[in-house]
Amino acid sequence: MSIIDVLLAELEQEAHATERVLARVPQAHLSWRPHPKSFSLGQLALHVATNPGNVAQLVAMDLVTSPPTGVQAEAATAAELVPTMKASIAVAIGLWTDGRRESVRAMTRRRHPFRHHRLHLVRGLERSRCRARRQQ
Repeated sequence: MSIIDVLLAELEQEAHATERVLARVPQAHLSWRPHPKSFSLGQLALHVATNPGNVAQLVAMDLVTSPPTGVQAEAATAAELVPTMKASIAVAIGLWTDGRRESVRAMTRRRHPFRHHRLHLVRGLERSRCRARRQQ
C-alpha cells in the first residue's frame, strides 16, 4: 500500500468525525469570536470544511510562485458546512487518484526556483500533522 493510499484512507476516516463536528456548529454563533483578532466560528468551520481540497489543489499545482493569501471567507449558513466538506474531500480524492501524484512540481522560495516530488510535500505535511498531534 503506497503512502497516498494510506493518506486517502485516513482522510476518509477523519471525514466522518469532522462531519459530525461540522453538523453541530450552531447557526446563531457563526459570527462569534473568542478574541477580536481571532477568526469567527464561521470562518474556522469553513476553513476546516475546505482544507482537504485546498491542500490537494496546492500540491497539484505545477508552479507556485507565491504563498496563499490567508484570507478566509465566513460560512453564510451552518447548513452549507457539511456539503462543502464533502465536495472538498471529493476534490482531494480526485486530485490524488489522477496519476499526477508521482510527478515533480516546481516552486519558488525567496524568488529562487526549485523542484521536488509531490509525494515529498505530502509526507512533510503528514509529519507536521503527526508532530502537532503528539504535542496536544
